[in-house]
Amino acid sequence: MTTRARIVITEFMDERAVAQLAAMHDVLYDPLLVDDAPRLIKEAASADVLIVRNRTQVRNDLLSALGQCRVVGRLGVGLDNIDVSGCEAKGIQVIPATGANALSVAEYVIASTMLLLRGAYTATQAVASGQWPRAALSNGRETAGKTLGIIGFGSIGQTVARMAHGLGMKVIAFDAMLTADAAVFRQTGIAFSSLDTLISQADVVTLHVPLVETTRGLFNAARIAAMKKGAVLINTSRGHIVDLQAVATALRSGHLGGAAIDVFDTEPLPADVSLQNCPNLLLSPHISGVTFEANERVSFMIADKVLESLN
Repeated sequence: MTTRARIVITEFMDERAVAQLAAMHDVLYDPLLVDDAPRLIKEAASADVLIVRNRTQVRNDLLSALGQCRVVGRLGVGLDNIDVSGCEAKGIQVIPATGANALSVAEYVIASTMLLLRGAYTATQAVASGQWPRAALSNGRETAGKTLGIIGFGSIGQTVARMAHGLGMKVIAFDAMLTADAAVFRQTGIAFSSLDTLISQADVVTLHVPLVETTRGLFNAARIAAMKKGAVLINTSRGHIVDLQAVATALRSGHLGGAAIDVFDTEPLPADVSLQNCPNLLLSPHISGVTFEANERVSFMIADKVLESLN
């Protein structure tokens, strides 16, 4: 008979997946635990398994408190909130939900691409109040035929590429971890591009890279200036990769044709006057990978993998 383990879940998880874990082990499920640091540290001390999303920082004091933990389950794919090497040094297995939210993120990217290129979906109040801005909104751009540049060609980038091909877009990709002759480019039919070439040629640039030292500040003012005039920038990866002030400046000058930003240096994003009333800017609160279906897939994937690791 399997010994019952103690599982602490610090952020929201599909409650059916929680119930699956609770049927076999002792579970503390508190989606607000992430915001109570003293209690989090206390509960972590007796946890055999810790399950987190992106806000729980599994490092420093929290990592030190994990005295008997064997597994950290990540309800998502980014691991920048987890000291992976520190976990490994303590014999703790880190399990991400690789691929489970790729479809959700990809749909967000494609929807943002179409919305920002067309520019026709901001007139509701004007039309409802009797205005008719037809001429002003008649210069929107079609998605078909445009070049989509994907930076980071893992499971999410590849899913975006398949969808973009279906819309008739030309797709090019760069991944610092892959060479031009990597099998994935042949298998997907996507053209490999250097980073500089991609930035200069793409009508839409979408970022799917982890936050590491080589990607921190990747899209600074100089790289944004090197983009095509009127191009669109989409960031669903991590904050600190894109300079938001440079984005706002480029949008106001008209150099950038649009931007969709789902991730920020600090979350929640503090009030920022420079981003308010900024043209062609879409901001969302780190939800590109969080839909009903994606949460279900992520939660059950981690529940299954945690149970497998405990057995």
